[in-house]
Amino acid sequence: MKLDGVLPSLIKGDRRTLAKCITLVESKLSSDRMSAAVLIDEVLPHAGNSLRIGISGVPGVGKSTFIESFGLYLISLGKRVAVLAVDPSSPIAGGSILGDKTRMQELSRSDAAFIRPSPSSGMMGGLAQETRESILLCEAAGYDIVLVETVGVGQVEVDVNSIVDFFMLLMVPNAGDDLQGIKRGITELVDAVVINKADGTSTPLAMQSQQYYQSALNILRSADSFWTPRVLTCSALENQGLEQVWQMIEEYELVARRGSNFELKRQIQNVDWLKKLINTEIQHRLLNKAGIKEIYPQLEADVQAGITTPLRASQEIIQLLFGNGQ
Repeated sequence: MKLDGVLPSLIKGDRRTLAKCITLVESKLSSDRMSAAVLIDEVLPHAGNSLRIGISGVPGVGKSTFIESFGLYLISLGKRVAVLAVDPSSPIAGGSILGDKTRMQELSRSDAAFIRPSPSSGMMGGLAQETRESILLCEAAGYDIVLVETVGVGQVEVDVNSIVDFFMLLMVPNAGDDLQGIKRGITELVDAVVINKADGTSTPLAMQSQQYYQSALNILRSADSFWTPRVLTCSALENQGLEQVWQMIEEYELVARRGSNFELKRQIQNVDWLKKLINTEIQHRLLNKAGIKEIYPQLEADVQAGITTPLRASQEIIQLLFGNGQ
């Protein structure tokens, strides 16, 4: 992809250009990786002006329905909304369905919305490897709100908190031990729990769940935090409670910016992302280095077959790379 003329088109908000730029940063080709680095440097002065919202949730909670309804509500307020939806990649074939545009048909037809499904490509944490760079591109294209939908929810689905300003967990009405089934790590990081599908006969159950979750969050969350996580109910299907969810997020941003917590969080996130990128780049170069590239497949096969241990195999690779500790 040639970068000549790309930046002006991107800044004008051209969705086709934005899609091509995200494809570039997702490419694994060495030439594209270099071009992507140049592109991100160019867009950086034009990025950072959006509100980044991470959304995770258990299977069947209705993430896509919520995001579509919430996105359309935000557009009705005059916002431009970008949705970065991470789909799980197959551990066998490596591909993913990337079906979020088909699940958000009404939102995808809006000129004020941009929906980009990306494969997780085996990345842990519920994100695609280049999600943060995609956020910067969406911001440069003029999107006010960037919604990041993770693969799912579990012990490792917490990396989204390292790239967003507000982290929301969607739940369904259930007065049982739902929250106990979610790993403590994610409940300590969320800024809000939103109980979706609070409609019809499920409404009383949703109210009961709201009290239960709020009590649990009050126990788990540190008392010195500038924000006390809220628990709200809504029905994305019936467009109920979305206004309250947005008002809560606006209040969070106001409180965070007032105490400089907003910028501090982003600064910490930048350093964390730097470390992740260094680790990723080192692994990429390591496994493609002459000498290591040739023996790695056999080492991996030996580890899988139990012929050697992961520790022994890793030591052999490090020995090839650094010699005798030099």
